[in-house]
Amino acid sequence: MNVTTLKPRQVPAPQTAAQVLPLPVVARPRLRLAALGRFVAERVAPPVVVLIVVLLIWQLSFSGGTSGLPAPTDVWDQSRDLIVDPFFVYGSQDIGLGWRVLTSLERVAYGFGLAAIVGVLVGAVLGQSALMMRGFDPIFQVLRTVPPLAWLPISLAAFMDSRPSAIFVIFITAIWPIIINTAAGVRAIPQDYRNVAAVLRLNQIEFFWKIMVPSAAPYIFSGLRIGVGLSWLAIVAAEMLTGGVGIGFFIWDAWNSSRLTDIIVALVYIGLTGFILDRLVGWIGRVVSRGTAE
Repeated sequence: MNVTTLKPRQVPAPQTAAQVLPLPVVARPRLRLAALGRFVAERVAPPVVVLIVVLLIWQLSFSGGTSGLPAPTDVWDQSRDLIVDPFFVYGSQDIGLGWRVLTSLERVAYGFGLAAIVGVLVGAVLGQSALMMRGFDPIFQVLRTVPPLAWLPISLAAFMDSRPSAIFVIFITAIWPIIINTAAGVRAIPQDYRNVAAVLRLNQIEFFWKIMVPSAAPYIFSGLRIGVGLSWLAIVAAEMLTGGVGIGFFIWDAWNSSRLTDIIVALVYIGLTGFILDRLVGWIGRVVSRGTAE
C-alpha cells in the first residue's frame, strides 16, 4: 500500500511591523531661556551692577560746581561725538577715537609680533640649557624693569624717526616676559617626552613643533598675555611724546587743550582695547593648547 507523505503546510512568515524611528529631541524653549537667564545672572549682571554703582558714586562725588573733575553727565554732554561716532573724519588730525586706536594697534601689531617671534625662539633655546639660563637671567631681570619711556631717547637716537622708535619701544618692553615664561615652560617639559623624542629620532624642528610648543604652551601664552598688555601700555606712553594720530597723542593734546572729558573717554577706549587684546591672546592660547592655557 502506498503511503502518501504529507508535507507540512507552508505558513507565510508574519510581516514585521513598520519600524518607528524616534524623532530628534528638540530643546525646549524653556530650557533655552533658563540657560540664557543663568548666563546673564552669572556673567553679565555682576559687572553691569558694579558699573552702575561706580557711575552713581562718580556722579554724586563730582556733580558739584566746584569739582575739578567732570561727572559722567558732563562727559556725555561735552564728548558725545567721540562716544557715538568713533570713526568720523573731519580732517587729518580731527578724526574719531576708533581710527586713533587702530593706528596705535598697527604699531602694537608690528612691535608685539616681532617680540613674540624673537621671544619664543630665544626662550626655547635658553630653556634647553640651565647654564645659559643662569647666565642670561640676571640681565633679563635688570632690563625688564626699565620703564618703556626710558627706552624712547635711545630709540629716537638710533632710528631718527618716531614710527620705528615707537615700534622698538613696544618690542623691547614686551619681549622679556615672553622669553622668561617660554624658557620656564621648556624647562618644565617632562623627561618622558624628551625620551620619546629621542626614540623617534625627531630633529630639532620636529621636536620644537611636536613636543616643545604643545607642552610649553601654557607658559608661552602666559608670557604673551603679559607682553601684549605691556605693549599697549608702552605705545600709549610713547605716542604722548612722539606725536602722530594715535590714542596716546590724543590724550596729551586733550590735556594741553583742557578737554578733560575727552581724556576720560579716551581712557575708556584704551581700557576696552586692552581687555579685548588680553582675551584674544588668551583665546588663541586655549585653542593652541587645547584648553590647558589660561
